[in-house]
Amino acid sequence: MRSYGQYCPIARGAEIFATRWTPLIVRNLLLGCRTFGEITAGAPGIPRSLLVERLRQLERCGLVQRRPNQDVRGSVYELTDAGRELEEVCFALGTWGARWLDVAPEDLDASVVLWAMCRLMEKEGQLPDERVVVRFDLRDLPNQPFWVVAGAEGAEVCVKPPGFEPDLLLATDSEWLAKWHMGRISLGQAMHHGLVEVRGPRRLVRALATWGLSPFKDVRPAESNAG
Repeated sequence: MRSYGQYCPIARGAEIFATRWTPLIVRNLLLGCRTFGEITAGAPGIPRSLLVERLRQLERCGLVQRRPNQDVRGSVYELTDAGRELEEVCFALGTWGARWLDVAPEDLDASVVLWAMCRLMEKEGQLPDERVVVRFDLRDLPNQPFWVVAGAEGAEVCVKPPGFEPDLLLATDSEWLAKWHMGRISLGQAMHHGLVEVRGPRRLVRALATWGLSPFKDVRPAESNAG
């Protein structure tokens, strides 16, 4: 690990946290990811070898602890007290990004949006008592529907039919799916303007409107970034 050679706590903290992919790995662990596969699902594109390296680095620095997975082969990764304190750092970085940075089209990955929705539902205790299946049809990805299956035991994204009939059908595009999740527009407003179409029982539509929204949904973009 390269060092800036400075005593400054910002420099020393950046040596660990400000390496590529590390903030996303920490974010995923904060969202409840515990296995290698779960961490990877929230960081598509990260090379396997690099994730191994980053996790080992975080372990050496005392931010992550690893133990054998009792259920299947492999390991379970958990943040230590020092690692959990990085939640404030992650939130501050996310708040700044939500306020000052626009979202480019290449950043609108629907699978990541839905993955985050599921993780946040679990973290915020928003899981429904009954199983609810939502099918997402994206107009810019006509051949790739997604399903979210949520219930008392958890929520997950499926790229193949999950074997249950959908309770809700949602049609939109990747841009407005992301903007709804980020809180730039409410589900009701998006439906009113024809940006999102939802079919299904009204009580489930009302519940869906609040599920797994970004923790930065209340951050107002700066005037220079409002458009």
